Amino acid sequence: MKELPAIADLSFGLLRGSIKAQDVVADIRDNIEKREVNINAYINHYIDQAETQARRADESGYPEDETADLKGIPVAVKDNICVKGWPCTCASNILNGFIPPYEATAVKRLREKGVILLGKTNLDEFAMGASNETSAYGPVRNPLDPGRVPGGSSGGSAAAVAYGGAVAALGSDTGGSIRQPASFCGLVGLRPSYGRVSRWGLVAFSSSLDQIGPITKTVEDAALLYSIIAGPDENDSTTCPQPPDEIRLTGRIPEGIKVGMITECFEEIKDSRIAEAVRSPFIKAGIDIQEISIPLVRLSVAGYYLLVVSEASSNLARYDGIRYGKRISKLGLTETYFATRSQGFGDEVTRRILLGTFGLSAGYIDAYYNTALSYRAELAKQFKKAFDEVDFLLTPTTPTVAFKLGEKIQDPLDMYLSDIFTASSALAALPSISIPAPDKVDGLPVGIQLIAPRWKDSELLEFAHAVEKI
Repeated sequence: MKELPAIADLSFGLLRGSIKAQDVVADIRDNIEKREVNINAYINHYIDQAETQARRADESGYPEDETADLKGIPVAVKDNICVKGWPCTCASNILNGFIPPYEATAVKRLREKGVILLGKTNLDEFAMGASNETSAYGPVRNPLDPGRVPGGSSGGSAAAVAYGGAVAALGSDTGGSIRQPASFCGLVGLRPSYGRVSRWGLVAFSSSLDQIGPITKTVEDAALLYSIIAGPDENDSTTCPQPPDEIRLTGRIPEGIKVGMITECFEEIKDSRIAEAVRSPFIKAGIDIQEISIPLVRLSVAGYYLLVVSEASSNLARYDGIRYGKRISKLGLTETYFATRSQGFGDEVTRRILLGTFGLSAGYIDAYYNTALSYRAELAKQFKKAFDEVDFLLTPTTPTVAFKLGEKIQDPLDMYLSDIFTASSALAALPSISIPAPDKVDGLPVGIQLIAPRWKDSELLEFAHAVEKI
């Protein structure tokens, strides 16, 4: 495998003429040809188009101009994010043949900065999963150990970056779908504050939770991509109207910084080596760490899944085979709907639609969906109280290292518990990031999750960058 440079190094090399975009894309092609058949990170890649764009970028040059500060950088996109003219499958049979006529705002902003798009990466069907085993296009394997999962649902994006099939990638995170794959693959994954990055062009799973974010090799690279895709968007009324703060990556730990370990999360860790790997760099750096209790975190998986299945049931009602996507024609409209949705959706998506429909039904909506909404509001209050005492919160990203393919696919509850540390910050609309711990467990990466108050994304990136330097 040919090692690819980080975005920051590549951008500098392109500007100075010591690196050619054509050579980088050629290395990516070589890596894809050698590894993709076993890893299955891409649903569709367009390496020929990427090579053409790279040649044009090299020929036109790289001026020191902020309007083209990522010119020539090859990036992959998760296949639930629309790229105009490219198929968008969401890894589901029901979207077979669908080609979006418009482009996601995040993708459009990257293109405007000169980014080269490589293709669309594999995912759990409609982003519903924590292992990337529910895809209609087959499971993704972890490049660090092909017998293990890469995490989900953005497993294809993480795997592509991990084996050199892309310099960086966009993913989406509903309850941990960027951070968990980043943790399992030894990468950096950022979930921005809800509303900081436009959801325009992101196929909806759970509209009140979905966020687009980067998966990269370094925090600096994550900050570079975030600074481009973040910001208000007239097409998405949920975006924050104020632009994000400027990011200053000094690499220094600010004096007096306070970090709170969420007690309930560390108590859930069965392997003490994971907890130690997460705490170790902070202790060695002499950072003030204190235990912080957020009791409602213990219920985050239950609250999260009540909300997401309800919103998924509503959002996926549009896939009927009539307006777009796969259609199984039968005599009668009801029969057509039934055949299309039965054959178009996989087992996990069907399970969540049924659970969500039940949770929203008359007589049950108060007991389930509305109760989950009340829980979410109380959880946000507990997070706010915690941030009165500390600047950032600390947890492991996941309760285990990457588990084996097939280990949890037949046990949905065990699979859902993979989100036990990532779901709570998503419910509270907070920015969070996973960075690799310096120590591994059984030779596999461990993720450190840092959480910041809402809209403090820039401060989170600055602190994560400093921790990364330890």
